[in-house]
Amino acid sequence: MSPAVFSHGDLRLYLLSLLAESPQHGYGIIQALTERTGGTYTPSAGTIYPRLAKLEEEGLVTKTAEGRTSIYAITDAGRAELAAREGDIAGIESGIADSVRLIASEVRQSVQDAMKTLRADLAAAAHEERIQATTRPASTAAPASSAKIISREQLQRADVAVNAFRARVRTDMRTHVAHGGTLTGETVTALEQALDAAASEFAQALRGGAR
Repeated sequence: MSPAVFSHGDLRLYLLSLLAESPQHGYGIIQALTERTGGTYTPSAGTIYPRLAKLEEEGLVTKTAEGRTSIYAITDAGRAELAAREGDIAGIESGIADSVRLIASEVRQSVQDAMKTLRADLAAAAHEERIQATTRPASTAAPASSAKIISREQLQRADVAVNAFRARVRTDMRTHVAHGGTLTGETVTALEQALDAAASEFAQALRGGAR
């Protein structure tokens, strides 16, 4: 996530807004931040706990022990600060939404570019192989070592494309749900079918390139 979303003091205020919804332990707060930002921002314990300690020191939250877990809750003073800075909270929420949309857009574009390049490379490689097959003497074999090197390089590119696609879909889903959207069984089924169709098409392209 862009540092501009949680600039100086913003994360502190946003923690108060999360605790105003319900008391939470530290790990629950980290999970909530991850969900609210569509999985694009997961703060470390070293980021969250010092800020919670500072809020407790200021009298804005309390900490109580439940077994080995510390539960944080907002105080009346904390709610008063939230009320006084209601406009700031709205700005932070807007910044989070803008940042998530920007990241999702960048991931989407990178996936599209990677897939276009991958398809073009596969087509070019298949075309080149067909040309070489028609001009190569029957007794001459293609340089296997060179082909393996190229294949390994393209495999790495394919891995990047697949991982980028996975990140994009996860970001879109988490953002949608975090902002109150529903994720139906029909939608997930459609995703499964689309992925299966894409895998089949890709497998067919691989078989075509191997001929």
